[in-house]
Amino acid sequence: MKHISYLFVFLSAVLSAQKIQIVDSENGQPIANARILLPNQLLYTNEDGFAPVDESSKDFEVSASGFKKEKIKNFSSVIKLQPAFKDIEEVKIVSVDIKKLFEDVFKNYHKRYYDEPSIYDVVMKQKAFDNNKLHFMSISEAKLWSKTNSYNYKDGYNKKYDDILQLQLNNVKYLKINKSDSVFSAKVEEFKHEYMGNYFFNYELNRTLTNIRSHQAKYSGTLVSEEDGEQLISFKIKTIRGTKIEGNLKYNTADKVITFFVANYAMDDLPIEKKVSTDGRSFDYKYGNAILTFDFYKKDGLYVPALNKFETDNYTMFYKDETHVKKAMREIVYNTFAKSDKKGLDPKVDFAKSIWENIPVKDDKESTVLLSKEEQEFINQK
Repeated sequence: MKHISYLFVFLSAVLSAQKIQIVDSENGQPIANARILLPNQLLYTNEDGFAPVDESSKDFEVSASGFKKEKIKNFSSVIKLQPAFKDIEEVKIVSVDIKKLFEDVFKNYHKRYYDEPSIYDVVMKQKAFDNNKLHFMSISEAKLWSKTNSYNYKDGYNKKYDDILQLQLNNVKYLKINKSDSVFSAKVEEFKHEYMGNYFFNYELNRTLTNIRSHQAKYSGTLVSEEDGEQLISFKIKTIRGTKIEGNLKYNTADKVITFFVANYAMDDLPIEKKVSTDGRSFDYKYGNAILTFDFYKKDGLYVPALNKFETDNYTMFYKDETHVKKAMREIVYNTFAKSDKKGLDPKVDFAKSIWENIPVKDDKESTVLLSKEEQEFINQK
């Protein structure tokens, strides 16, 4: 696979473009993954709190998990968000039946989220670390088509992936691999139904309910705060197998929709497994944490996806006298939304092989990619 360096024309455009930074009003720290909802586009800040927003932008909304939502009338290069949490003494502990809540949202999923064919301009980002050192990064702009904006289990198990979701690569902006930095190289496998399912919130809802309903599972939910008809709820789930799940969600009480969801699967109590690396070396494999994030927004009366993120951390591999702690992430930001038809995309990504082996379809639309300092330093490495 060829190493694709960043485009000089693109870099010049980014350096000259106006940026906006979202920070915590109390300590001035940058807020990563803050959502910026413009009239015709959706963006998220990078790890340094920056996003490429033109100075002519006005009348937009900024929000972030754990912070109060702000309506911005005119452009400002720095926007401060206030924390949403009150002092612990002021918080009244209210229990929430999360099983009942999840069952209701899952049962009525197609009524409360947009479930017709749709097409999105998206930015896909993937990164992988070995012992805290970045060794793989890819960022591409693509079109994503979905038939119902949900995972269809029948089509998934029958491997009819194109009837669920389709991708079309437009621009591979960055693709860099330092194989020498990672002893255990990634294995290219067939695109499995679980990997496809992780794109969709209804799949995660079903997985969460399966854990709640499992034998001797313990679970709880707590109302943390409520503002403008939206509740912030934290939850905990523990299964007899040793999986611990902690997370929080935002629930719109009027529309009965989960608008934001993040769950941290702590699996460090699971037994160590024996595995084999791609070059034939046997090693011990210990599970760590997996974090799934879903974000939605309401557009023209419809709830459509804004962000889908899957992260793994502290997965450990033991090989002879070597220890490798692995971390990885895959993120999709849905910049634009439009209604579509049932025909899908042409051409489209072949899921039978690595996404990055597919040939991009050139599209010169304005980019929404803005690298963090760490990412830029990795790209600049020779």
